[in-house]
Amino acid sequence: MQSQDVAPPPSPSAPTGPVVDVEQAEAALVEHYPRLVRLAYLVLPPTLGRGRRVLTAHSLTQRALPRTRASAPVIPAQSAGPDSDPGYALVRLQVVRTALEAGLPLRRKAWPKRAQLPPLLPQVWGLKLFPRPGGADELALDQRLSALSGPARAAYALRGLDRLSDGDVRKVLTEAGVADPDAALTEADTIPAEYGLLDSCEFDPCSLQARPTDLMRRRRHLKVALAAGAALAVCGMLLALPGDGWGPDGAAAPPYARNPAAQAALDPGKLTRVSPTAWKTSTRTDFSVWPARGDLTRDRALLRRALAVWARPGDQVKVSATPGTPTGGPAGPPQLLYAGTVDDSRVVILHDGLRITRYAEPKKDAQGAALDFARVDGAGRAGASAVVLSRTDGNLRYLTAPWVRKAGERDLRAPGSGTMDLALTDGVTAPLAGPTLRAAGCTSWNVLQVTDGTGTRLVTDLGELVPAHLTAGPPDAPAEASGAEALRTWAPYACSLGALHSAGVRSVNAWAYARQPLPDTGNEAAWVCTRAETWRGDGARVLAQFHTPGGRFGAVAAQAESVPACGPRAPHVLAGVLWKSSKGAWYLLAAGSRGTESVKATGGIEASARGRLLTAEARRGAQADLTATLDNGDSISGLR
Repeated sequence: MQSQDVAPPPSPSAPTGPVVDVEQAEAALVEHYPRLVRLAYLVLPPTLGRGRRVLTAHSLTQRALPRTRASAPVIPAQSAGPDSDPGYALVRLQVVRTALEAGLPLRRKAWPKRAQLPPLLPQVWGLKLFPRPGGADELALDQRLSALSGPARAAYALRGLDRLSDGDVRKVLTEAGVADPDAALTEADTIPAEYGLLDSCEFDPCSLQARPTDLMRRRRHLKVALAAGAALAVCGMLLALPGDGWGPDGAAAPPYARNPAAQAALDPGKLTRVSPTAWKTSTRTDFSVWPARGDLTRDRALLRRALAVWARPGDQVKVSATPGTPTGGPAGPPQLLYAGTVDDSRVVILHDGLRITRYAEPKKDAQGAALDFARVDGAGRAGASAVVLSRTDGNLRYLTAPWVRKAGERDLRAPGSGTMDLALTDGVTAPLAGPTLRAAGCTSWNVLQVTDGTGTRLVTDLGELVPAHLTAGPPDAPAEASGAEALRTWAPYACSLGALHSAGVRSVNAWAYARQPLPDTGNEAAWVCTRAETWRGDGARVLAQFHTPGGRFGAVAAQAESVPACGPRAPHVLAGVLWKSSKGAWYLLAAGSRGTESVKATGGIEASARGRLLTAEARRGAQADLTATLDNGDSISGLR
């Protein structure tokens, strides 16, 4: 066997590459661990035996992680592959260096290097481990490699595994302390370049087969094994003792792979924090100009847990999301909106440009973390007025926008009841009753009323992070629902909002589009169309509701989903209902919106009328198809 000396590592004055953090080196080691162990196995001397080579390869690779920040070797990055990561180049250099040291002969007058000694860890008791055998070609290659020196095996492995050029191999060997890298390259050229065989299981220390060790020897050393087992049991009990509750990552699942961009998104120190006065000068009035508020905005441990759970929610984390909202981790450092104590929980609100994310954990228990997502892309001043901060015992707390001057609670079912003022503390409202959590019928529907420099608006909780904005009026020119007429319009239909629970609703508009005389009476019924728009764009829900004088609630006459009717793109609607008069007669009542020239019923009822109202005698249970002609000549069908 030829031999070459391994020189000491380059002096500190040698040119160095980029500085690599320990976390970046760890991420590279974890991601490329199988490749690094295979590299160490190939470089180690075959005289160690296959079993010890396996354990030594794992030991050297696991010890390649630097203890502090270190400079990566100056090696040109390839266009693709792991070499583009300086963290990988650093741990690879350490693996090659220690594997070469393990092949050096022991000297009497010098202390042995750690790599030359049998590995303390990892150890496997009672088994012999070695790679699975390959074919004849792999066996022949292994025999040829065993005849090479350590530096030559390293050169061959770097060429085959990492596809490095001779110049890059020469630099790696030089950094690893090889005295004559050119001789190593020349020696490696003496065997065929069968690099594809290096991916075989013959050289894979991570895919192993096991056989028992000497059974008689194990019996003789039973007492030693029992003592070691007792020591491990004591250590396990100490590790299992309760500590401070939440660990560094809280309820997050374990990290499987890391990269610098993902790690930056999980760094509390890199969270975006907006100036408290940014909203006063910005042309934008959305969540991007919300400042960070709350009493825990500097609690790095809490913020780290929130970010870690967002990226890797564990099995015990309750995760919810509005329809159409992705639940993956942030692409970069998100914006901090709130971090504070709310009732019995610690709450963190984050914004990544597309989503609002709320993380909540109990103050006293390390179990029961919750993670909620909601889409908010394209939010304007109304859509970014408030965020649901907490729900406790049927009550709500909101975090309001920095431009909100006043907040109040009012019952949408009782338009004349007035507004009860809510205290605002750093943007957080006092508790108010939540409408969607009431168990005993719909006797009231409490909404949040906010006032800012542009006016007063109403928002309602529909079981999601972001409340829905309420408006009233024609679809092409809706007004805020806080006016007296709008409140009267909404009152009979407030409870119909319960059908929109957890549907990702952005806004709901109520449009009183027609009034129709009732046969056999001197009264009129009201027709109202409510349209709920979603944050995701599709899935809008339209309800045509019919309300008779004296009735507590409106009756849903027709409904549809993902249609343009009753919206700004198609501000027309047609609906009908079978109605029984006080005299017991049944009628078909149908009404269209403004611009309807005629209405026609076919099927179970044949009738037509000029104008936008149709009243026709009918029998109980009859069904009819409705169509209408608009004054511009277009035709529309009735909602079903």
